[in-house]
Amino acid sequence: MRLATWNVNSIRARVDRIVDFAVREHIDVLAMQEIKCKVDQFPFDRFEEAGFHVEAHGFSQWNGVAIASREPVTDVRTAFPGMPGFEKGHTGTDAPLEARALGATVGGVEVWSLYVPNGRSLGDPHFFYKLEWLEALREYVSGTLASQPDLPLALVGDFNIAPTDADNGDPAVVQGFSTHVSPPEREAFAALESAGLHDVVRPLVPSGYTYWDYKQLRFPRNQGMRIDFILGSHAVADAVAGAAIHRDERKGEAPSDHVPVVVDLDFDDADDDDRPMIF
Repeated sequence: MRLATWNVNSIRARVDRIVDFAVREHIDVLAMQEIKCKVDQFPFDRFEEAGFHVEAHGFSQWNGVAIASREPVTDVRTAFPGMPGFEKGHTGTDAPLEARALGATVGGVEVWSLYVPNGRSLGDPHFFYKLEWLEALREYVSGTLASQPDLPLALVGDFNIAPTDADNGDPAVVQGFSTHVSPPEREAFAALESAGLHDVVRPLVPSGYTYWDYKQLRFPRNQGMRIDFILGSHAVADAVAGAAIHRDERKGEAPSDHVPVVVDLDFDDADDDDRPMIF
């Protein structure tokens, strides 16, 4: 299985480019974030013409997630247990849920396309929502893997966290002043790993960013951030046969500000340590 994640920053604006990438790179499962449309506005036909089944979850021009798969998609969920909601000015525990999570089973793998809240700024209500959201996700992962330790579970998407200093090359993002690099966010990311998940890309692709701001020539200066991840349970990590960050997708006409991250999973040969990288 070739699994990819991509914050596409508007599916309708970039559908031709996205489908072309999925076909050209022989992607089996593509998790997308920031589709920025309602479900009835999603360009299903373009994906279906290319041989994909698609599940989408979106409410408006903000947020939104989707999964495109060459195999049938089952057990579709639009939230994980305990996932909090958010609405500016809302108090209480019943805030409306945003379109930030889409889970499904594909080829025996439980895949979640996730768009973690941005946080906006330190001290903003959205920042505390982000931490609450991540804690609920950790609880789901911990409970799921405690009851099903051998489950192939993949959490993929835009986590809006640069977990180490090596993951941040944007001079505007400074620890102590910015979201994405604050200690509480990095601790929340580490907690997901402690719950049983592994960053399955970093061991094979130890450097490189996945996001560059459109402003201040961030991309040509390579002042980016690594905030898009594929986190897998041990069953997924053991099956990884290669990984790649497709930096060139940030080039060309009207690109997303993020690029695809891809892993190859070989569940038939998960014990073979002599596994190549993909480029």
